[in-house]
Amino acid sequence: MINIYCDESCHLENDRQKIMLFGALWCPKDYVECLSSKIEALKIQYHTTGEMKWNKVSPAKQQFYLDVTNFFLKEDNIHFRSVVVLHKDMLNHQKFNRGSHDDFYYKMYFLLLEKILSPKQQYNIYLDIKDSRSGTKLKVLKEILCNDKHDFSNKMIRQLQSIRSEESHLMQLCDLLLGAVSYRIRGLYGNKAKLAMINYIEQYLGRELLYQTSIEEEKFNIFLFTPQEK
Repeated sequence: MINIYCDESCHLENDRQKIMLFGALWCPKDYVECLSSKIEALKIQYHTTGEMKWNKVSPAKQQFYLDVTNFFLKEDNIHFRSVVVLHKDMLNHQKFNRGSHDDFYYKMYFLLLEKILSPKQQYNIYLDIKDSRSGTKLKVLKEILCNDKHDFSNKMIRQLQSIRSEESHLMQLCDLLLGAVSYRIRGLYGNKAKLAMINYIEQYLGRELLYQTSIEEEKFNIFLFTPQEK
């Protein structure tokens, strides 16, 4: 049984951002409690309360967030994948998404998850809660993901549901990693603690977070999606 925790960034249609990102962090369900306890221990060590969030990364908490980053990179049982939509202003929902930004939103979740899933495994998938109307679309997303893997009995995905990020340390870790990808690709540089975290990731991986990785890369996978021209 595998647990997958998903998050998104810059996902609103008219937020004036040029990119849109989706992230998934996954690990065996049997390790969730142990991994969460390790993150909690770091929070206690650094006297950090509340949620871990990318927008909370600051010089005052730099070492805490570097240690959390190191925890992820050194822990063999946790993996991360992100889908980055480039040139969001080029999206043509009328032509490709039945006029619906929400339809595109869930298409990107399919693109994010379908490379992770295997019909030989079972999964619990948790999305950061978006709105109170997402239940029907999550049900459709589950069916499409299962059908894509020829799992017509829908046994591969045990559950696919929205949760609040404060309920899960691993969901919060997904937010941090996705934030690092977003900050790097958007070319931002105003926060030295965020840059330190990004540099640490890039030095460990031996590559920049600006580029697409091969599909075989499981530790820190990046896929760049460019919309078709209008």
